[in-house]
Amino acid sequence: MRRACHELVRTARRAIAELTGLPPITPDAPEWFAQMAALPLPPCDGQDLKRRLYDRFRVEVPITTWNERHFVRISIQGYNTRADLDALIEGLRVLLAKVLAER
Repeated sequence: MRRACHELVRTARRAIAELTGLPPITPDAPEWFAQMAALPLPPCDGQDLKRRLYDRFRVEVPITTWNERHFVRISIQGYNTRADLDALIEGLRVLLAKVLAER
């Protein structure tokens, strides 16, 4: 189970980094993440992004700010499926395209 969660987190890290054009803040190594990872986002209204992800895609995920940078924190548990991950990635793809176009 842990290995499956690790692979989903790894897949999410790659996909989100590709969407944002921003590199992950930690190396792609199991000692840095297992079931959870924080990934940088472009400048945005984090609370609005969080709300839209839930309202439109039914994805609930924390969006945090640290040192004036925004991050999405993904957490894959045993009950999460690839479909859950796909919904997150699709939601970010759609919503971040709007954010990036406005810059």
